[in-house]
Amino acid sequence: MAFVRLFVFGFIILTILYFCISLYSRSVRTERLENEFDEAHPNGAPDGARDAFVQEGLKAYDSSIRPKLIGLVYVVPVIAISVIVYVINAY
Repeated sequence: MAFVRLFVFGFIILTILYFCISLYSRSVRTERLENEFDEAHPNGAPDGARDAFVQEGLKAYDSSIRPKLIGLVYVVPVIAISVIVYVINAY
């Protein structure tokens, strides 16, 4: 029963952590794209150009490897706990 409780609460905590990291990473990328656009257009740009630039950049971000690496939030702790349980029970 303790294992099921660990699994359920661990999954909930890892899911919350995953969403927090995802939101933070996406907001940092958005801020970087906005700053990049502002530096390239110091005198301003047509309406909607900045939003279109940011949307295209976020589309490229979504297809990059970084969002997929954030999924390691689930994998690394599970492997670490599995190794710890194995080592403790093996010796």
